[in-house]
Amino acid sequence: MSRAFLRDDPPDLRPQLNHRLPQRDDPAYDAAAAVALLEGARVSETLAAEDATGYKWGDSRLRQHVERLLVQARTSGDERLEQVAERFLRQPV
Repeated sequence: MSRAFLRDDPPDLRPQLNHRLPQRDDPAYDAAAAVALLEGARVSETLAAEDATGYKWGDSRLRQHVERLLVQARTSGDERLEQVAERFLRQPV
Protein backbone atom coordinates (compact mmCIF):
# COMPACT_ATOMS: atom_id res chain seq x y z
CA MET A 1 0.00 0.00 0.00
CA SER A 2 1.23 3.46 -0.81
CA ARG A 3 2.25 5.49 2.24
CA ALA A 4 0.30 8.39 0.74
CA PHE A 5 -2.88 6.82 2.08
CA LEU A 6 -1.67 6.13 5.62
CA ARG A 7 -2.21 8.40 8.58
CA ASP A 8 1.02 8.10 10.47
CA ASP A 9 1.06 11.49 12.18
CA PRO A 10 1.03 11.23 15.95
CA PRO A 11 -2.45 12.05 17.30
CA ASP A 12 -1.25 15.32 18.85
CA LEU A 13 0.04 16.56 15.47
CA ARG A 14 -3.09 15.81 13.46
CA PRO A 15 -5.32 18.77 12.64
CA GLN A 16 -7.98 19.17 15.29
CA LEU A 17 -11.51 19.79 14.12
CA ASN A 18 -13.44 22.37 16.05
CA HIS A 19 -16.98 21.08 16.21
CA ARG A 20 -19.09 23.97 17.42
CA LEU A 21 -21.87 21.92 18.92
CA PRO A 22 -24.71 23.22 21.06
CA GLN A 23 -25.61 21.50 24.32
CA ARG A 24 -26.94 17.98 23.77
CA ASP A 25 -30.39 18.97 25.02
CA ASP A 26 -30.62 21.81 22.48
CA PRO A 27 -33.17 21.06 19.72
CA ALA A 28 -30.53 22.07 17.15
CA TYR A 29 -28.00 19.49 18.38
CA ASP A 30 -28.86 16.77 15.86
CA ALA A 31 -28.55 19.15 12.90
CA ALA A 32 -25.19 20.39 14.19
CA ALA A 33 -24.03 16.81 14.78
CA ALA A 34 -24.93 15.92 11.17
CA VAL A 35 -22.81 18.83 9.94
CA ALA A 36 -19.93 17.80 12.21
CA LEU A 37 -20.01 14.19 10.98
CA LEU A 38 -20.03 15.22 7.32
CA GLU A 39 -17.28 17.77 7.85
CA GLY A 40 -15.25 15.15 9.70
CA ALA A 41 -15.71 12.74 6.80
CA ARG A 42 -14.75 15.48 4.36
CA VAL A 43 -11.27 15.60 5.92
CA SER A 44 -10.97 11.88 6.81
CA GLU A 45 -11.60 12.44 10.52
CA THR A 46 -14.84 10.51 10.89
CA LEU A 47 -13.84 8.84 14.16
CA ALA A 48 -13.02 12.19 15.77
CA ALA A 49 -16.40 13.54 14.64
CA GLU A 50 -18.15 10.48 16.06
CA ASP A 51 -16.38 11.00 19.37
CA ALA A 52 -17.29 14.68 19.43
CA THR A 53 -20.97 14.17 18.60
CA GLY A 54 -21.77 10.86 20.25
CA TYR A 55 -23.32 9.65 16.99
CA LYS A 56 -21.98 6.89 14.77
CA TRP A 57 -21.60 7.24 11.02
CA GLY A 58 -24.92 6.48 9.30
CA ASP A 59 -27.08 6.95 12.43
CA SER A 60 -30.70 6.99 11.29
CA ARG A 61 -31.57 9.80 13.73
CA LEU A 62 -29.52 12.19 11.59
CA ARG A 63 -30.88 11.08 8.22
CA GLN A 64 -33.30 13.99 7.69
CA HIS A 65 -30.53 16.49 8.45
CA VAL A 66 -28.08 14.80 6.08
CA GLU A 67 -30.74 14.72 3.35
CA ARG A 68 -31.16 18.49 3.77
CA LEU A 69 -27.37 18.96 3.65
CA LEU A 70 -27.21 16.85 0.48
CA VAL A 71 -29.70 19.17 -1.23
CA GLN A 72 -27.65 22.19 -0.12
CA ALA A 73 -24.43 20.57 -1.40
CA ARG A 74 -25.98 19.89 -4.79
CA THR A 75 -27.38 23.41 -5.01
CA SER A 76 -24.07 25.02 -4.10
CA GLY A 77 -21.95 22.66 -6.21
CA ASP A 78 -20.01 21.33 -3.21
CA GLU A 79 -19.05 17.98 -4.73
CA ARG A 80 -17.11 16.69 -1.71
CA LEU A 81 -19.99 17.39 0.69
CA GLU A 82 -22.36 15.76 -1.78
CA GLN A 83 -20.11 12.70 -1.89
CA VAL A 84 -19.88 12.24 1.89
CA ALA A 85 -23.62 12.92 2.37
CA GLU A 86 -24.48 10.28 -0.22
CA ARG A 87 -22.13 7.85 1.49
CA PHE A 88 -23.79 8.55 4.86
CA LEU A 89 -27.24 7.94 3.38
CA ARG A 90 -26.17 4.61 1.84
CA GLN A 91 -25.72 3.15 5.31
CA PRO A 92 -28.38 0.58 6.19
CA VAL A 93 -31.20 1.99 8.31
